[in-house]
Amino acid sequence: MNLNLTGSNNTVEATDALYREGNDEDQMSKGSLSMAWYGVASAMFFVYIGAALAVAYGTKDALIGLALTIVAYGLINRVLSKYAINNRTTVALFSRTILGTAGSAIATIIFALVAIYYAVFEGSIVAYAFQVAFGGEMWMWYLIVVAYSTPLILGGARRFLDKLNGWLLPVYVGGLVAAVIWAGVQYGFSSTWLTQQPESGLAVTMGGPGWLATFAAYMGVWIMMMFTIDYASLGKRNDTKFHQRWSFGWAFYTLAYGFSAFVGIFLTFTIPGLEASETGIAGGIVSMMGILGLIVVFVSQTRINTANYYLGAANLKSFGERVFRIKMPNLVWVLTSSVIIFLLMLLPIVQYILLALAWQGVLVTAWVAIAMTHILITRGRAQEHGMLDDVHYRKFNNSGLIAWIVATLTGIVMLQLGLLNADLAGVGATWGPILTAVVASAVYAVLWTTTSHKTALVASAV
Repeated sequence: MNLNLTGSNNTVEATDALYREGNDEDQMSKGSLSMAWYGVASAMFFVYIGAALAVAYGTKDALIGLALTIVAYGLINRVLSKYAINNRTTVALFSRTILGTAGSAIATIIFALVAIYYAVFEGSIVAYAFQVAFGGEMWMWYLIVVAYSTPLILGGARRFLDKLNGWLLPVYVGGLVAAVIWAGVQYGFSSTWLTQQPESGLAVTMGGPGWLATFAAYMGVWIMMMFTIDYASLGKRNDTKFHQRWSFGWAFYTLAYGFSAFVGIFLTFTIPGLEASETGIAGGIVSMMGILGLIVVFVSQTRINTANYYLGAANLKSFGERVFRIKMPNLVWVLTSSVIIFLLMLLPIVQYILLALAWQGVLVTAWVAIAMTHILITRGRAQEHGMLDDVHYRKFNNSGLIAWIVATLTGIVMLQLGLLNADLAGVGATWGPILTAVVASAVYAVLWTTTSHKTALVASAV
């Protein structure tokens, strides 16, 4: 349906309604979208983060925090996916509603940079696995990884990989199960990995119980909520319930976070000398299983990086077109994103992943809290279809921007507590993400109810 949305403001409600009358024939089937999304589940990062948190806080607290995380992620993404499917809205498009067009550009570039950062991290793991298996210079493996990953998100290749992901998922799951069995047979099965405790007890004054610190750490990966919105926008309205339950809900995070964490924890406490580091687990799997381990790492990282490369390039394009008015073919944006990824790989960026997660987690957590608050407070009324043109939106939505800035500053201050007093580092790390979300939601709700502009849309029926 081709509609011109650049007319007067009085046409907004009419054109919005017309878009909703259109069918979903051009949207992805539930099977294709689900398999494309489940490619994200195979990130080696999820194996690593689960193991790292168990080392830091003990297995029991890590698993309790993990269970709470899966529940929270399932509930939040149930709401976000329904909104995205119903309105065909992406992070960039929804940001116009809560932040305005200028604020949307900021959210878009943050999303692009985070996706690119994850592409760097996941790609570095593949390169490290290749080096463990075959030797050679790391820069060469970095180049090879970027060279084979880039074509996978282009047109027919990406559609082919969406289908292939359905076949690769069992390879990933089966590979990790094989790694667990292999490690158990070689080094012995025991239950000690379930009872591991941190070297020093975690006092309440140092931030709270370990399960709460674990939950807060997973809030640093709320970028998955943004991933959800961009993927869900490709779905059909008739498949909403399926996607809420199986694609973007608890089932996905039980596999992505739960299963991966269990594997990471078991391997870390079973394989002698294995470090719960960014590349340690992947290197351990390759060293133990040889070529089979390399295949597991290659499959897992290739699947997740199709999402990272795609979202990084797509949001980089959105930012460039909106801010700099640069119009280039999709291929140019993809190549630009890939060059940035390769250059960042040459830097020791992987060493700072936890610090980067903390900083980007503040920005992303605040955005997600505002988005959730907006959807819930409007109770589904006057939702704005993603196809509405930018001309109908103000540059700034004060309610969203003020809430985002205040919440972000709150989170940053909390993260810096350790610089003021080392004893407060745990307090900042645990409560920073939580307070960021609470402040963002509370400030936005207050401003939304006390101001006349409920959205950045100039002519709306809110």
